[in-house]
Amino acid sequence: MKLEKIAHISGRIRVLSGLHIGAGKDTIEIGGLDQPIIKHPLSQEPYIPGSSVKGKMRSLLEVYYFINNGRTRGYVSDGKPCGCGQRDCPACVIFGPGPSCDKKTAESGPTRLIVRDSILCEEDRLRFERGELPMEVKYENIIHRVKGVAEHPRPLERVPAGVSFDFNLSFKVFEGDDKSLLDYVYKGLRLIELDALGGCGSRGCGQVRFDNLKCDEQDVSLENVSLDSE
Repeated sequence: MKLEKIAHISGRIRVLSGLHIGAGKDTIEIGGLDQPIIKHPLSQEPYIPGSSVKGKMRSLLEVYYFINNGRTRGYVSDGKPCGCGQRDCPACVIFGPGPSCDKKTAESGPTRLIVRDSILCEEDRLRFERGELPMEVKYENIIHRVKGVAEHPRPLERVPAGVSFDFNLSFKVFEGDDKSLLDYVYKGLRLIELDALGGCGSRGCGQVRFDNLKCDEQDVSLENVSLDSE
């Protein structure tokens, strides 16, 4: 396969409602958070893993386009990503075949999309270093169906609304690739805007917007991206 070009897309992810991408904890300290966000191990700055963006793009695109239109062959009822590895499967070509695929027989070739970790933009990074950008703690609870009172409060750490992260991804274009593949990247980003990023999206977290997007220094507007089913 001949590599023709590598397109570079950059911009910013702006947090519109508190963002929670969990770090997980092996132990819980007394008075500590049971749902902390992921942070850089040295600087303790919050960041957005590339896997979070890429995984959400893939799941939304597979459900919205590929599965309903029969464009993936490996989707099964347990909800795993497509693993057909066929050359004409957009999911496997763009994101790589799922874990159920036999890599020796896959025809989709190398993964086209590379999503980098998104770090705090320069302005917010400086605010964080000065101690002017604390993370917020949102308390969630369960409403007792009979008493009508809140019970079992639990703290959820979030990146506050208004924070921005620098966003970068690369897209490999090989000889013979369908020209519409890059369009699916834009569709995936637009679907994230309409859905949510990270956890607890159904409870108000994770609304984001992709600002100042450029592809090889050319402006890209997600508002002009059509989400019509094919």
